[in-house]
Amino acid sequence: MNGVLPPKKPKTFRRIMHYVGRYPLALTGSLLFALITVTASLFVPVFFGDAIDCITQSGIAWDTLRALFWKTGVAVGIASLAQWLTSLCNNRISCNVVRDIRKDAFAKIGALPLQYIDTHPYGDTVSRIIADADQFSDGLLIGFTQFFTGFMTILGTIAFMLITNFKIGLIVVIVTPVSLFVAKFVATHTHKFFKQQTQTRGEQTAFVEEAVSGLKTTKAFAHESENERKFDEINARLEKASFQATFYSSLTNPSTRFVNNLVYAIVALIGALDVVRGAFTVGGLTKFLSYANQYTKPFNEISGVITELKGAFTCASRIFELLDATEEVSDLGNERLEKVDGNVTLENVAFSYDKEKRLIENLSLQVEKGKRVAIVGRTGSGKTTLINLLMRFYDVDQGGVFVEGRDVRAVTRKSLRQNYGMVLQETWLKKGTVRENLKLGNPDCTDEEMYKATKASHAHGFIKRLEKGYDTVLTGGELSEGQKQLLCIARIMLTQPSMLILDEATSSIDTRTERKISDAFSKLMEGRTSFIVAHRLSTIVNADCILVMDAGRVVEQGTHKELLQKGGAYAQLYNGQFA
Repeated sequence: MNGVLPPKKPKTFRRIMHYVGRYPLALTGSLLFALITVTASLFVPVFFGDAIDCITQSGIAWDTLRALFWKTGVAVGIASLAQWLTSLCNNRISCNVVRDIRKDAFAKIGALPLQYIDTHPYGDTVSRIIADADQFSDGLLIGFTQFFTGFMTILGTIAFMLITNFKIGLIVVIVTPVSLFVAKFVATHTHKFFKQQTQTRGEQTAFVEEAVSGLKTTKAFAHESENERKFDEINARLEKASFQATFYSSLTNPSTRFVNNLVYAIVALIGALDVVRGAFTVGGLTKFLSYANQYTKPFNEISGVITELKGAFTCASRIFELLDATEEVSDLGNERLEKVDGNVTLENVAFSYDKEKRLIENLSLQVEKGKRVAIVGRTGSGKTTLINLLMRFYDVDQGGVFVEGRDVRAVTRKSLRQNYGMVLQETWLKKGTVRENLKLGNPDCTDEEMYKATKASHAHGFIKRLEKGYDTVLTGGELSEGQKQLLCIARIMLTQPSMLILDEATSSIDTRTERKISDAFSKLMEGRTSFIVAHRLSTIVNADCILVMDAGRVVEQGTHKELLQKGGAYAQLYNGQFA
């Protein structure tokens, strides 16, 4: 499993254009309307220059001026409408691209192995999909809006200037690219600051998520001031990185403006001398100065958005890192696991999360259908790891796990997991009604079946006491941890699985209710192979087989009475709880 390191990926820009290319109609519209905007804008100086020449050379000819003013108004109107349509197309491209990237990123999370989720902070992953995608969206929108019209403006004004006065136009073309070299130099040297900024922002999001989710523990240990100091330290680093990125990138705009203003001054000086010599008209000089201003404006605009663009590309690369992470190993075939009785076998299984630190070695186990297998041991002995292997959340390094004689790697994960009912120590309920949460695993069950399950799990009583009963929307604070666990138990009862996994399923429930639920579990486990991870040894005394694990190995195996008579590891654990 190498879900942590992404493979080598293509350039970020190429990846972005792949998403943009999904919307050819909007892209074509953006280019077309940008071309219309630029073309209409380029005719405005022509009309004004002709109007000035009309006044200075032949006196005020009102009919000619009136026609020129109408032409100017039409050109401005067309340019404004086309610019609005360009923005509309660009907004559609930007929103759709970010929607697609977010959709792919969220789908990717479902395809990633648990190793990736276990080794990456939740907050950082959330930051990539939410905050980084937002900043990328802003940068992409600015990029399309500025670069399309800017590039066409540059080409159009070059052509008009060379036609109007080749000598001065050539001077402008030669001098202005200096501003591009300045912009490129600054942008190249600010990339590292933007990368540091986005990484620190992800670290901050992860810390905030951790602090909020663990606020109760933080208050219990009076650790608020330490958390504040840690946050202030991360916040200070983010402030420093953001300041450096913004400061150095902001040098681009004044630098390019200086070069462009210098070009404008040269054009004005040479053009004025030509007017004095009679080689150039006043209207012609006005046109040329307007074109020189339009020509340099895109350079200023492009350099002005470099801050946004560099940050956007850095954010995009972080999203693509998530998209490029190695996915969970695909199912070897499309065979489904059906007609499961519950015969489970482990043969010479070896597994470890860190390949340099051995955990489970040469573990062999045979469980016949309908047996209740309890798994006990000290913390870190491998109990939950064994469950992960049974559910195929992780694949074994050596050996194999078999259900009904079939290697679980030869069947689809979905069909394997559909035959297991799993209740974890950590309760999880989605935002929705009680009814929706209960029917999560079996949407087609009837209300009568649902009521039967909630009564068996002793959840029906407190559900009826809620404001809207089974239609109460759960947002997080309505239920206690014990009540949440009862709902999770009822949810599993509704699925009627072939096999059960109970991982500390009653840890948040009081002893009296636990006894009642044990009866419900007993009925549920009748005829079903069950794996029970328990720290309260009183809950597994009736198990058909108890596995005592230590350092990834089964050190003892037998019934409750047999293991007590041995006086070994299980007896020590049991006497430690009840002595």
